[in-house]
Amino acid sequence: MAQFFTVHPEQPQPRLMHQAAEIMRRGGLVAFPTDSAYALGGHTGDAALLDRIRRIRNVDARHHFTLLCRDLSEIGTYARVDNAQYRLLKATTPGPYTFILEATKELPRRLLHPKRKTIGLRVPEHPVVAALLEALGEPILSSTLILPDDDLPLTDAEEIRDRLSKVVDLIIDSGGCPGEPTSVIDLSGGSPELVRAGRGDLSPFGLDAG
Repeated sequence: MAQFFTVHPEQPQPRLMHQAAEIMRRGGLVAFPTDSAYALGGHTGDAALLDRIRRIRNVDARHHFTLLCRDLSEIGTYARVDNAQYRLLKATTPGPYTFILEATKELPRRLLHPKRKTIGLRVPEHPVVAALLEALGEPILSSTLILPDDDLPLTDAEEIRDRLSKVVDLIIDSGGCPGEPTSVIDLSGGSPELVRAGRGDLSPFGLDAG
């Protein structure tokens, strides 16, 4: 059965955040809140974690995983970012966007889209995620917590406990999430391309939701 941590939404308890980070380091799968919805996540280097998330989400090898990063400089370690992309990222992070970028050799191939060699990256604007990233000291491998028969991602920790307590190791509760997924922007080509319209203003990218 999953452990269940109740944390303050603005000032999460450092002791609990360090415990959560240690669970991730040991290969644990954690459900945690973000500025869009709940996510599933864990240690980037753990191959078995990918399979666990794919089974829960019922997605295949083409599914784009996302690295949650502390800041823009951390994104630059794991993705190739040119000057124009950097300016866009600087103007829109942290925030409710997921960016598809060409990955660097720092990332294991198993984390990448099998054909395109790209990875999703984002810097969330959420105190709990920020504290968890700081405690872990490296990015979190993550995927939005949307179950196979659902149309929308999960936003309530008690519902997650009811449905997933046997398949995750920790659930972090800091209250509800907005429930609208991030906007996904593909920056791996010559110009921004909208993959999914969600939270966040699209005008900085010259895009609209229509």
